[in-house]
Amino acid sequence: MKRVILKKNEELRIKRGHLWVFSNEIQTAEGDPLNGDLVDIFDYKINFLATGFYNTNSLIAVRIISLEQQIDLENIFTTRILSAYNYRKSVYPNRSSFRVVFCESDLLPGLIIDKYNNTFVLQVNSAGIEKNIEIINTILKKSLNAEKIISRNDEYFRKLEGLSAEDKIYFGNSTENERELIDDGHVKYEINLVKGQKTGFYFDQCDNRKFFGKFCNNKSILDCFCNSGGFGLHAAINRASKITFVDSSINEIESAIRNYELNNLSNQREFFCEDVFEYLEKCIAADKKFDIVNIDPPAFAKSKKSLPKAIKGYEKLNRLAIAVIKKGGILFSSSCSYHLKKDQFMEAIKNALQKSQRNFQLVYTNSASLDHPSLLSMEETSYLKFAMFREIN
Repeated sequence: MKRVILKKNEELRIKRGHLWVFSNEIQTAEGDPLNGDLVDIFDYKINFLATGFYNTNSLIAVRIISLEQQIDLENIFTTRILSAYNYRKSVYPNRSSFRVVFCESDLLPGLIIDKYNNTFVLQVNSAGIEKNIEIINTILKKSLNAEKIISRNDEYFRKLEGLSAEDKIYFGNSTENERELIDDGHVKYEINLVKGQKTGFYFDQCDNRKFFGKFCNNKSILDCFCNSGGFGLHAAINRASKITFVDSSINEIESAIRNYELNNLSNQREFFCEDVFEYLEKCIAADKKFDIVNIDPPAFAKSKKSLPKAIKGYEKLNRLAIAVIKKGGILFSSSCSYHLKKDQFMEAIKNALQKSQRNFQLVYTNSASLDHPSLLSMEETSYLKFAMFREIN
């Protein structure tokens, strides 16, 4: 029998619904389990707790897949993938592109599946999922009519698991210029599935982009870290008077331009390939201001160690953004750093507002879109912060 026995009292978090066993919580591992093997998990008194995927390379030594001892992986994968898919279709009935599986939140530890029409893009961050990937690919082909299945893995998380960062083509043909035309229910996008960021598109902000668009009619908009143009494009379809797109990546600026043209828009617009901090400082120097500023930066805090520096970065970014907002204007601010908690995010913005000596009221907060659910028992499944602030006089 392949099993791990936990140290005394280390079962408490597992019993509360957390799905990870850390390496320093294990007293012994028996049966010579290999990385990716299923192991039974027992507490200190040898009471059965759960079954999970084992990995000696990772600090997350076991990722729980079931609370039962005898399991059928194919049945578990099928049931959970189809349940996750049917939920997404229920909330986005008119969309063919969305996140199908969000790892632990859908009880599929270390697995992300994004759907772009009939192309499925996977991120595999678990040795157990990697070992059983063909079962998952078969389900996608047989039950969800997948025409292509590829991986776009996150090198950082793969290295933590001791896995190769190399991407794979599991099914179908794929090229360097692989593109899909998708929409988020309102805006069309051309996605490069091989060269684009992450799996190709940030589905997690879709609902927030729609909300953002409601306030943009006849307003001047600055979309910072615009990526493929999502927020600015939603401003455009809602008749913003002018949209300024800024991103440090020329690939993303070119993508935003293509997507703008794809939607046959005719607003005034400008695109800048510049560092956002430097661009904001130039605007301040030139007294250039906007009705609405949106900042959606990449994660500043990749680890707890980097958090103090990241907090200062978020405060400075928000302070600069506030300085280029017209009197009575609106700030939209986001953070996708898991290690930055919501109260720390709000504290950074509060400090920025105090230094600006301007009064903004908090109007709205949200997290990720409906295809990114979270587990209350695992704070690791909740990461995105989104907030709207309006100046009052």
